[in-house]
Amino acid sequence: MRIFLLMLVLAGPIDVSAMPWPHTLPHAAADMRFIPPNATMADRVIVKKAQRRLYLMRDGRVIRSFEIALGFKPTGHKGREGDGRTPEGRYRLDWKNPHSKFHKSLHVSYPNARDRIRARFRGQSAGGMIMIHGQPNERREVSPIEGDWTLGCIAVSNGAIDEIWALTASGTPIEVLP
Repeated sequence: MRIFLLMLVLAGPIDVSAMPWPHTLPHAAADMRFIPPNATMADRVIVKKAQRRLYLMRDGRVIRSFEIALGFKPTGHKGREGDGRTPEGRYRLDWKNPHSKFHKSLHVSYPNARDRIRARFRGQSAGGMIMIHGQPNERREVSPIEGDWTLGCIAVSNGAIDEIWALTASGTPIEVLP
C-alpha cells in the first residue's frame, strides 16, 4: 500500500480538466444574463484567505474581485474532515452544481493525491466537497452571512456566485493562498 501511495505522490498532479464529469451541467445560455456585455472569461481563480478575497484573473490581470467567508477555523491548510479549515494549494474548479443548497456552487478538486496521502498516514479522512458557493437557500436576508461560517468552503454573496459561475468554466485552475 505504501508503494502505491508513493507512486501517486511521485506521479504529480492529475489534470482533471479533460475528464468527463457527470456533475457538469450545460447551463451556459441561462448564465449569460449574469455576464456584463464587456466581460471576459476567467482563466484562473486566486483566493487570498488572509484578505478574505477571491479574484477572477485573465492573462495575469484581475477582472473581478469578491469578498469571501471561509471555514470556521480558517488559519492553515485543511488536514482532515471536520477541521473547519479551507484548503490551501492548487486545485481546479471541476464541476458545477446548479441545485446546491447554497444558491449555486462550484466544486474545488480538493483533496488531491497529496492531501489524501497526508490524511491517510495520520489515519484520518482528508474530507472533500469543498465548494465555492452562495448563501443558504433557506436564508431570507439579502446580505451575506458575516464572518467565517462554512465547514471549509468558500462562501460569497448570491450575486457574486452568479458572476463567478458565469465567468468560469469547468477545469479552471484555482489557487488558494494563506
